[in-house]
Amino acid sequence: MGDRNLKKHKAIRKAVQAGWGILSNGNLKGFLTATIYKGPLKNFCVPGMNCYSCPGALGACPIGAMQSVFDARRRKFAFYVVGYLSAIGLLVGRFICGWLCLFGLIQELLYMIPTPKVKVPDRLDRVLRYFKYVVLFLFVFALPFFYRSSLGTGDPFFCKYICPVGTLEGGIPLVLLNSGMRSAAGALFRWKFAILIVCVVSSIFIYRPFCKYVCPLGAFYALFQKISFLKMSFDEKACVHCGACSGICKMNVNPVKNPNSAECIRCGECVKTCPKGALKLGIGAGCNRAGSNALQKS
Repeated sequence: MGDRNLKKHKAIRKAVQAGWGILSNGNLKGFLTATIYKGPLKNFCVPGMNCYSCPGALGACPIGAMQSVFDARRRKFAFYVVGYLSAIGLLVGRFICGWLCLFGLIQELLYMIPTPKVKVPDRLDRVLRYFKYVVLFLFVFALPFFYRSSLGTGDPFFCKYICPVGTLEGGIPLVLLNSGMRSAAGALFRWKFAILIVCVVSSIFIYRPFCKYVCPLGAFYALFQKISFLKMSFDEKACVHCGACSGICKMNVNPVKNPNSAECIRCGECVKTCPKGALKLGIGAGCNRAGSNALQKS
């Protein structure tokens, strides 16, 4: 029964991820005409990574929107975008990463290709996890806000020089569909295409490497994980310490020791695999007293 419930849960999550990806990129006309939708919906940010320049995109990417404000000549702070993302983080933490990120789904599908998988050594993994925070504060906040060219403008550093999501969803479709874009594609496009290839290939062997080590949006939501309304609770009395929850977690989280880890994407697989129902995910006060005691002992 447990395996059946887990398989059903995985199928539901994949369907939600795919459904959201289709819904948020439903501008089919853009793919036919090689144009970008610029209607009123583009004034609003989707909660997950989704390139503004994708021909199908109906909303704005929050990272891109934030950088576009920082890039302004007067260095305006992106209060609307930061407030919007903070509200999401306070409500659900990294739930968006696990359920509403199309690029996350693409990485998961690549990981399903039957090949030997690579386990990043724990020490190296712990160090690499901090890189996404470096990307967030350096390439999303600091450089776009403070750097200015001789013309007085800045660059959206992450979107322009790093983001593989933009290359996959925006750059490649537009280059393929638009002859003018093809002729204009140069060294920068080749550089970002190389980053995308590295991300794609590594996703076949490592589970969601972009999410683990690079994604600035995941890093931003992770800042709110321990104080968000959506929390994981752990019942120490019900736990039989079988290790099933930590064994199934592909984000390398041990829910018994740290049920509200910043690395948890709230996929819920540990909850479904627990034979005793010791883990619960929901809106509430967070870990119960038993869970808090367990954290203190660990």
